[in-house]
Formats: sequence, C-alpha cells, structure tokens
Amino acid sequence: MHLSPPLAVAGAFLFSVLATIPAARAAERTVTDGTGRQVQVPDDPRRIVVMHEPLIGIALLDLGVEVAGSYGRSDDGRVLTAVDFIDTVLGAKGRRPQGIGAFGQLDLEKLRALKPDLIIGTERDAEKAAQLSAIAPVYLQNASAGSASGISVEADLARLLNRQAVFDARKAAYLDRVEAIRARLPKDPKGQTYLAVIVHDQINLVGDVSGAIQALEDLGYRPAKLDQVGSGNGLGTMFAMPLDPERFGRANPDLLVVMNSYVDKDRSAAGIRARLDRIMPGWERFLKPAREGRVLFLDSARVATPSIASAEHTLDAYAAWAKP
Repeated sequence: MHLSPPLAVAGAFLFSVLATIPAARAAERTVTDGTGRQVQVPDDPRRIVVMHEPLIGIALLDLGVEVAGSYGRSDDGRVLTAVDFIDTVLGAKGRRPQGIGAFGQLDLEKLRALKPDLIIGTERDAEKAAQLSAIAPVYLQNASAGSASGISVEADLARLLNRQAVFDARKAAYLDRVEAIRARLPKDPKGQTYLAVIVHDQINLVGDVSGAIQALEDLGYRPAKLDQVGSGNGLGTMFAMPLDPERFGRANPDLLVVMNSYVDKDRSAAGIRARLDRIMPGWERFLKPAREGRVLFLDSARVATPSIASAEHTLDAYAAWAKP
C-alpha cells in the first residue's frame, strides 16, 4: 500500500517527533540532591547558573564545566565584589559568568534571560528552590561544615555532571604532589596538629570546607582540639567560626595557619601580621608557634574554595614555607 504524498509527509513528521521522545527522556536522569529532593537533571547541561560562585562555581570551572551565570557580576561578567575568585584561584581561565544580581539579591529577569538548563545552589537556597524550579531544574549541593568537608563539593559535582574522570585525574596529580612534598620534609607531619584561623574584625577558626584544610590533612596534619568554640552565623558556618582570643592565645598546635579576610587588599604575610596585631598586640611574642617559627601565612582568596585548585595553592605556600 502506498501513501499519498501529503500523508507520507505527515507520517514522516509524526515518526520524527515520536523518535525524539525516548532521546529526550534518555538525556535526563533523576538524582537526589543534598537536601533529599528528587531532581531531574540534564545529562549534559550547557547553561549552568550557580547561586554561590566561590562554593559552587569555582569547583565547576576547575572541572572544565562552563558557568553561564552567578551572583556578584555585571551583565558582561565583571566582578562586583571585593575579589574575583576566578582570577585568584584559577588564574583567569575561561569566560566569566554573567551576573544574576548582587550577592544575595537575585534578579529573576536576568536569571530567565540566561535560559539556564540547570541551577545549582547550596542547601541554604532551599527556600528559593520552588521559585527557581519554574525556570530550570534546581540541584542543592551540601556545602556547609558538618555536611561537607575539604573538596567534597567538587567531588560531588563531578559525579553529578559526569566529570568523574576529570576529577580523578586532577586529584591523582594533586596527591602525587602531596607525596612528593612529604618525601622531602625533614620530619613527617603525619599526626601533627594544625590550627587554621582567618582574621576579620575578630579571630575565626577556619571550617573544614576548603582546599586549604584538604591539603593540610592530606599532608598528614590533624586539627588541634579546641573546646567551647562557638558556631558562627551567616556564611560563618560555611568557612569560619568565631574563636575566643584568650583560647587562641593559649593554643600550641604544631602548625599555626593564619590568613586575612579575602576582602582585604593586603593578604600578604605582612598584612596578616598587621591585622592580627590590631586585635592581639604582641601576639608574636607570647604565642608559642609564632616564637618558634611554626606559622604558615596563606592568601584566603586562593585557598578558601572547596576545589582542588585551592588545595594546590595551599601546597605551593606550604612547600615554600617548609623549604623541603
């Protein structure tokens, strides 16, 4: 039986439409995000918007995943915050994301204009998830102390976005460097203690969601035990918690790690010393690790993100300090 030309065309069109349905379904999968939500995500998203660039965006860019949009940037990608983490952590690699509003001030029109196929936030964006899901699938990544640690954010995102091979290769090269440094040290740091603080208007204990902490613990250091440390509010629970100056003054870890706030223009060792002097005058005279040369100064803008790149920056600074 032969179809007339119009019917043949219609039949061919219907066949082509039906043929695309299984392919469309195959291009998505259902995953469980950090808050337990079931989310259908594209297998190969091309226009990802992140709700937190240092915590999410840098880890994605470190995996070679392009980020279409994020907070804190202009329409042409210029940074509107005190520091551009793409510059400090990744060395200006790749195209800048477009802005979706000032940090914490979401511009829904700008977000829609980007036509994202996936939005990735942290568990702190849970209240926005329903609203954002009207624009694109929303995946919430655990990124706070207690639910994430070290570079676990980058590891989780690699699994989510089918970049496991990229992550494994990056991590293997990084671990090779860790072992090379350890092998040249006069004393193995395994089992030695560290205390990491960041200085704002007060002294804060650095939380464990960062490349800095990942590198220190991969080198063999373990956190010094401090009791009665208060938990911070806001972003503090992600990166830092207030530390009583008296408790800090009594601390005697094998390695004291100190960094300035990343909003400070001067994040050098001299700048860190000066800021800490304003809070605790004479700290280098009475703090035992300082008297004995057991202080490592780090640039927070390089080492604070939960990425392999930040862990590598920490290794660079440690190797230069230890002079193995």
